[in-house]
Amino acid sequence: MDSIIAKNKISAIIPAAGHGLRFGGSMPKQFKEFGGRPLLLHTMQPFIASSKIAEIIIAVPADWIGEISELMAGIDCDQKIELVAGGERRQDSVNNSLQAVAADTDIVVIHDAGRPFVTEKMIDDCINACEQHAGAIVALPARDTVKSVAAGGHHIERTIPRSIIWLAQTPQAFQKDILVAALQAADSENISGTDEAALVERLGYEVAVVEGTPMNIKITSPEDWQYAISILEQP
Repeated sequence: MDSIIAKNKISAIIPAAGHGLRFGGSMPKQFKEFGGRPLLLHTMQPFIASSKIAEIIIAVPADWIGEISELMAGIDCDQKIELVAGGERRQDSVNNSLQAVAADTDIVVIHDAGRPFVTEKMIDDCINACEQHAGAIVALPARDTVKSVAAGGHHIERTIPRSIIWLAQTPQAFQKDILVAALQAADSENISGTDEAALVERLGYEVAVVEGTPMNIKITSPEDWQYAISILEQP
């Protein structure tokens, strides 16, 4: 499809509504203390520092809105920060967040709450690529040999050339109208995407890839948490 004309009103969405069933514990991991402050605040900081981001919408569990509102009240930033109730699935949380995005927003940047090592450069690079495409994602080229394994994991079916394999991360940026259309189409067809890019791709749009870094890890397990702490404590 043709390239999208660049626009510049940009909103960020941070889905943070998971209850951390894989992580364990009584508190969702995104609100646990990480290096002296909640993990969510670490993740938000590069978006707050970015001059490109006009507003930040955060989807949180409905029963945490009051507590997280108090936390956000203490943040000194130029952007509007708004909390919304998240949904059962990630794409439901993104959908709910889109209802709160400013009407004149052109590009929406989505980032996992559990990726605290995102940088302003990643955000900027993703936005810059999105200005020429329907969307753009940060991703890593595969470094290991990739195997397709039969159901049950008993034998290899084939080896996939790693030169064509990239591991998706976030941030991911999209032209707002295209993202809205992709989510609506997925809902009408009862489809759940592993990320928003997959839903945009389904509609035939071109999504660009921006190379990320191995440090941009996603915390999903206690082992990930300990690894993230070791990164944070590096001199």
